[in-house]
Amino acid sequence: MRVVAGTAGRTTLVAPKGLNTRPTSDMAKENLFNILAPYIKGATVLDLFCGSGAIAIEALSRGAEFAVLADSAKAAILSARQNLEKTKLSHKAELLFMPVERACKNLAGQSFDLIFLDPPYETSLVVQTLEQIKQHNLLANEGIIVAETDVQFKNAIEHPQEFDLIDTRIYGRTCFLFYKMEAK
Repeated sequence: MRVVAGTAGRTTLVAPKGLNTRPTSDMAKENLFNILAPYIKGATVLDLFCGSGAIAIEALSRGAEFAVLADSAKAAILSARQNLEKTKLSHKAELLFMPVERACKNLAGQSFDLIFLDPPYETSLVVQTLEQIKQHNLLANEGIIVAETDVQFKNAIEHPQEFDLIDTRIYGRTCFLFYKMEAK
């Protein structure tokens, strides 16, 4: 696992030990960031269920201004911290060691241009997290949410009606669901 491009490109990242974290493959990550390229420069990023921090770090490496990374697993936060230090991007990030629901509540009043969520592959966590994002008004106007899940769950996720599913991309078993706020 590595940073694909940008100021920290090719830096090898560490992942938490064990089976609780599924790092996004470099191929899937590269394709994701090719899609998001027009939105990265200067963006504020929220990475929920951040695991190793690879997604937020990729965004920072490619020009995002600031990122908040949240996870409730100590091993994940320790890996994310180590990866931020290794890529020299710590000054552009904040780590929150807490459940995602509490992180969303604590971040209320802030808005993010890009929100990534990669919960354990369970559809209810995607839906619950989308509800938390909506409840705490965390998505900036014209912001984008990217939810990562297993391809087998892509049709089982019933997102809140305030969000429009604008795109779906599949890379092997990885499925990215792209959401925007419904136009008013």
